[in-house]
Amino acid sequence: MENVKVPAVDTAKIVYPILFMISFSHFLNDLIQSTIPSLYPILKGEFHLSFAQIGIITLVFQLTASILQPFVGIYTDKKPTPRSLAIGMGLSMAGLLLLAAAHQYYVILISVALIGMGSSVFHPEASRVAQLASGGQKGLAQSIFQVGGNSGSAIGPLLVALIVLPLGQGYVGLFAIAAFIGIIVLWRIGNWYAERLSLKRPAKHPGDLIEIQLSRKKVLFSVTVLLALVFSKYIYLASMTNYFTFFLIDKFHVPVKDSQLYLFMFLAAVAIGTLLGGKLGDLYGRKKIIWVSILGAAPFTLCLPYLPLFWTIVFAVFIGLIIASAFSAILVYATDLMPNKIGLVAGLFFGFMFGMGGIGSAVLGAVADDTSIEYVFKICAYLPLMGIITAFLPNIKGTKKSLRHK
Repeated sequence: MENVKVPAVDTAKIVYPILFMISFSHFLNDLIQSTIPSLYPILKGEFHLSFAQIGIITLVFQLTASILQPFVGIYTDKKPTPRSLAIGMGLSMAGLLLLAAAHQYYVILISVALIGMGSSVFHPEASRVAQLASGGQKGLAQSIFQVGGNSGSAIGPLLVALIVLPLGQGYVGLFAIAAFIGIIVLWRIGNWYAERLSLKRPAKHPGDLIEIQLSRKKVLFSVTVLLALVFSKYIYLASMTNYFTFFLIDKFHVPVKDSQLYLFMFLAAVAIGTLLGGKLGDLYGRKKIIWVSILGAAPFTLCLPYLPLFWTIVFAVFIGLIIASAFSAILVYATDLMPNKIGLVAGLFFGFMFGMGGIGSAVLGAVADDTSIEYVFKICAYLPLMGIITAFLPNIKGTKKSLRHK
């Protein structure tokens, strides 16, 4: 059996100013990322792209945003790097400026790769900052951090619809202003982070760490189950984020601008669900939230492809609220299993999330070319049923005084 040592709940107060700043930075980071799928209708028409080529754009972005993340996490676990936050945002700014000026398909791929690399550098250290500022309320802190990203993802398509759709691809460069603001904010967060690192001491007293009796095999198996749940969640989210607008246009013949508005409504629901999920996970246990979030979305996803427009949007909002609450619970649950490897866990799960989204987008795009967008939504509707494997996770419960495994 392996003694997994988990830090006792920190009694220090939660540092809300830093949490809100890192959440705002996540908002800017994901707002920038969301410009990529939001531009697909423009790029598809201007460059005469197939759905498969659209999927490859997402694949390049998501792979650069995923492959590097675990390696960044491993490095920063050993050597925390506060300035990497601002550096990551700088890479995203360079990608945006290149995307605004792109006139060839390969230049689009390079620009989205730069944005993906920026995200890869940002997430592991940003997650560590959120935990440092959590005051022991890790689920709430992770949700505040995550809801910033989801809010950025929701607002990005709306801004693209209002600015880029009527004015043209070149106006993507305006989003570089957001990246510049992010660099300034992340530099200030880096100062706080560096100060906290200088004050941090290793735990020396028995009360500083609490042991969970889990075998290494059980820990690895549990992480595998969590990754499988992330797979089901983010393949489905990839279908919604990248192809929901096309689904609405194809099935209901709605204008492009209206389809972007409906996508915004779904993504806004995702942001709200994320915030609720972290707090509820702290209160009622993360395993319960994972159960409800993934498996609970299945009735809505199974019905969505067969509904009229009004109820399609209503069900999409419910799906966003329910399915989004899982990620914060999954990530904090994983850090409870591997408490001394926060960077690796964050890099692994954010990286896997982006990678699955990218691979899923490419595969679903190819399926859509061979069949139809509506068929893609019908087969993806079954993915949340994978939530049943949550039953294989051990029950890890935390209280203010102790953390134990049953």
